[in-house]
Amino acid sequence: MDDVIRLLTSTITQDDEGVQHTTVSGRDVFCKVQSVTRAEFFGAGRSGLNPEYVFTVFRGDYAGEILLDYHGRTYAIYRTYLTDDDYMELYAERKGGTNGRSE
Repeated sequence: MDDVIRLLTSTITQDDEGVQHTTVSGRDVFCKVQSVTRAEFFGAGRSGLNPEYVFTVFRGDYAGEILLDYHGRTYAIYRTYLTDDDYMELYAERKGGTNGRSE
């Protein structure tokens, strides 16, 4: 594992006046980063996805998050794959609403 991503979790709370507020928190995990394969790129593209990276993390580090931050950019996790050796592959894309820099 030669890189780090931040797995993001969103929490929605409601104040006394009924206004909802979203709080994003995260935790850093070590990972291996690869580009998606051509087959993944074109296969996911047919479904309207824009795949970019595959992040491999230790299985115990992943808790079902659907967003991650990689070098200041937010990505949506659209697919996961559990490998035979206790690792989880997170397939991620940038798309509308997640293209901006995270705070």
